[in-house]
Amino acid sequence: MTDDTDRHAQKMAKKKAARDKIMATKTEEKGLIIVHTGKGKGKSSSAFGMVFRAIAHKMPSAVVQFIKGGMGTGERDLIEGHFSDLCQFYTMGEGFTWETQDKSRDIEMAQAAWEKSKELIRDPNIRLVLLDEINIALRYDYIDIDEVVTFLVEEKPDMTHVILTGRNAKDDLIEIADLVTEMELIKHPFRSGVKAQAGVEY
Repeated sequence: MTDDTDRHAQKMAKKKAARDKIMATKTEEKGLIIVHTGKGKGKSSSAFGMVFRAIAHKMPSAVVQFIKGGMGTGERDLIEGHFSDLCQFYTMGEGFTWETQDKSRDIEMAQAAWEKSKELIRDPNIRLVLLDEINIALRYDYIDIDEVVTFLVEEKPDMTHVILTGRNAKDDLIEIADLVTEMELIKHPFRSGVKAQAGVEY
């Protein structure tokens, strides 16, 4: 048992030394462009986890929801009820296209949400901005992808983090992003007849 313990300790010491050597070369700090996409669940949930992490570090933040409408969500209730001094929250969509059934209105709302997003990202006091479900608005060409990419590359302040969520992220957005995560769907309770539930989906 002692030999195994010693071998394990030596192995971990080598791993730590190698890891420390790698970490010593990582010295840059910058505001990241972060994309959460894919068919799997958890894109917005993960992004809100980052918002709450920023709040915990007293970093001023903002959320713009492009698609989700007036339905209450746990994240919005918590932020508006307890952290409105640190995080601005704008729900600017009116639901998914199949719910609104009004393309011109959807485009108008998406473009208004994008204008608000640019205002928040330009604000030097805000450190993290979540653009929730913007990828859906981009997929349907409600917002011009070239404009979004150009703005993020040329106008985003150096230390501002921007998170963009939603399935079917455009290739041009993925190309400029610093961090891209694709959520893979393996199983989902919806397929078994289970509806969206408080505390899990909203």
